[in-house]
Amino acid sequence: MRAMLEIQDLHVKYDGIRALRGISLNVEQHRIVTLLGANGAGKSTTVRAVSGMVSVASGRIVFEGRGINGMAPHVIQRLGLVHVPEGRKIFANLTVRENLLMGAYNNTDKKNVARTMGRVFSTFPIIEARANQLGGTLSGGEQQMLAIGRALMSKPKLLMMDEPSLGLAPLVVTEVLRVIQEIREEGITVLLIEQNANAALKIADYALLLETGRIVLEGTGEELLANPKVKQAYLGENVSEESQPES
Repeated sequence: MRAMLEIQDLHVKYDGIRALRGISLNVEQHRIVTLLGANGAGKSTTVRAVSGMVSVASGRIVFEGRGINGMAPHVIQRLGLVHVPEGRKIFANLTVRENLLMGAYNNTDKKNVARTMGRVFSTFPIIEARANQLGGTLSGGEQQMLAIGRALMSKPKLLMMDEPSLGLAPLVVTEVLRVIQEIREEGITVLLIEQNANAALKIADYALLLETGRIVLEGTGEELLANPKVKQAYLGENVSEESQPES
């Protein structure tokens, strides 16, 4: 079975600096796939390349069997590949409802838009209660929920989420991660970048570790949770020599 998203030998350069050095990965349908790594490892560059926000030096990106290299971001979004950027990027001077409608700008079926908004409000009751408030007056957690809700208004097939828990209180992080699982259960595939490696791996079907633009480790979420290197470098656990695998 062909993967929903295929990245093949992808290279990206910024001002002559190689940000991605030939990464290849597949995202299977109806799965949560997470990218791990330190700042500067290439995680955000990967999803920005997929969504058409940065140029690709070489390699191929295929979505549902169709090459999307060079397509404009709004065209890629119409295909069902939707990006929730780091930092939320909501419209502070628009109301919650207006922000959500911006996510549905490609949909001319008013009844369908209304139904989708109803589902978003059922997923995030707190933003329904804030529907007429300006986006800029919401808390950080509420803004993140709004950003996810706006993306869901686009009726995504694959949702790419860049650091959705960044700067949020632990209880809000738990809620956001619960919603990500719920999104997957509704049939939407998720490609997740998440600074909270422990939480991300617990909900991930598959995970990949990036270092300096290369994939250095991959496996199921459970496998990476149990990996000594991941435990020590990304989960903050001390790993004794006795627990290290023999070379």
